[in-house]
Amino acid sequence: MTTQSKSQLAYRWIRERIDDGRFVPGYRLVLGAIAKELDVSVVPVREAIRLLEAEGLVNFERNVGAQVALLEETEYQNTMQTLALVEGYATALSGTALTTAHIARARSINARMIECLDHFEPHRFTELNLEFHSVLFERCPNDHLLDLVHRGWNRLRVLRDSSFSFVPGRARESVEEHEALLRLIESNADPVEIELAARGHRLATLDAVLAYQAEHKPSTRTASALAPVIGGRA
Repeated sequence: MTTQSKSQLAYRWIRERIDDGRFVPGYRLVLGAIAKELDVSVVPVREAIRLLEAEGLVNFERNVGAQVALLEETEYQNTMQTLALVEGYATALSGTALTTAHIARARSINARMIECLDHFEPHRFTELNLEFHSVLFERCPNDHLLDLVHRGWNRLRVLRDSSFSFVPGRARESVEEHEALLRLIESNADPVEIELAARGHRLATLDAVLAYQAEHKPSTRTASALAPVIGGRA
């Protein structure tokens, strides 16, 4: 009874941190460190990991350990590809309505993103990333298109996306692309050029994440061995 209570405590502690983004996809869950934090043995933490693994929130790989589950590749890819199209077009349509004040605000947000690079926090960086792009697409005059953009970003939240946690180097590339996009808008570039730049920016992040996941995906043989490893007693 006591062990079950402690396992539920460990489960809730880990689950809360996954849900609020403190433990991003790919984050390593060190059982001993969690047990020490909660002042319990490793046994209830292992049981909590087993529950989270059954829910698809955690992966456990032999000789590697537990980590927060990576994004569902197909769902993530579909969402990012769709968002690239609709957000790219929405940004292009917004271009002529953006004032120097909008550009200054976006550039200020991008500067804060650059400051984050020295002490990188993927979840915070992702929040600022949405704030930056919102400045560029919220002036879109097509409400139906704007609704699709919002749905895409909301879907990423459901997927617990913090793409930059996978490929931190992509974060630096991203802020550089932000500045290039702002310069296009400032120079009154052709809307098609702005659309393609915004679309390419989104797809570059997708490509980086998919490449990372391809390199870190557990093998079928390893996955088949997970149950006895997780279920073992300390």
